[in-house]
Amino acid sequence: MRNRFVFASLSVVALIAVACGGGAGATTRPATSAPSTPGAATSAPSGAAPTSSAGDATGASVELASTDLGDILVDGEGRTLYAFTPDESSGEPTCYDECAGNWPPLTSSGEVTVGEGLDDSDFTTVARTDDAGDQVKIGGWPLYYFAGDAAAGDTNGQGVGGKWFVVDANGEIIETD
Repeated sequence: MRNRFVFASLSVVALIAVACGGGAGATTRPATSAPSTPGAATSAPSGAAPTSSAGDATGASVELASTDLGDILVDGEGRTLYAFTPDESSGEPTCYDECAGNWPPLTSSGEVTVGEGLDDSDFTTVARTDDAGDQVKIGGWPLYYFAGDAAAGDTNGQGVGGKWFVVDANGEIIETD
């Protein structure tokens, strides 16, 4: 049974990889920690993966979590955030339609709140062209979730398609996978 689950999970990740492979001010608040093991979770997020964003009328929250990949950006519920390397040249989001279905953007309709160890001046928002709102970014990287991350602390999107990577506190992508 476990082997079937692992095979099914890997199949979903492979399908998503094929589909996607090819501002506001900020304030600071205390950080929370996600699990230190990439696949482990302390609690399930409010839905396996967000369908559009974690932002709400009061804004999005970005924090640091310690993982085997280093200290990485997560949302206020501990869900891992990723950068998409094709966004690098312009700092504008390039993941739309089917891609955004698999890699939902972190959006905010208000102020972006950052946790301890993060510099609020590094965070801004950028308007998306799909009416999803303003996407949170750090430096030049718009931030996304991965639909294949089922729980807080998961980093299943790391290295997918050679284009999706977790981000550190300085806005640098971590390319290890």
